[in-house]
Amino acid sequence: MGPAGASALAALAGLLRWSVMAQTAWLPAMALVEPLHGLTFALQHLACMRLLAVIVPPGLSATALAIYGTIGVGAASALVTLASGPIYSRLGYQGFWLMAALCVAALPLTRGLQFPNRADSVDR
Repeated sequence: MGPAGASALAALAGLLRWSVMAQTAWLPAMALVEPLHGLTFALQHLACMRLLAVIVPPGLSATALAIYGTIGVGAASALVTLASGPIYSRLGYQGFWLMAALCVAALPLTRGLQFPNRADSVDR
């Protein structure tokens, strides 16, 4: 599947999850889509690990992993967490449409992860 496919699938699964959560607070529906959280995180994380393995020179891999963990996972999660409270207090579960929109915005970016003309393509 490669990083591009994994990232696209993660975005599509996220779109499905957030779209359902934006339409209902019915517990059975929430229970059905919540496992998509694990799928989306795992797919995107594995795609990032593959990209780092191919793109980053071996001597800088620890630095790249530290930056990814600190900024890519840590800071991004902190910012989204800080924003989610005010968004939810204002919009309720309709605010999840904003997360669905981020998933839609991510889809075209996944195409940039393909390097079909390179021997060391990350999309293998």
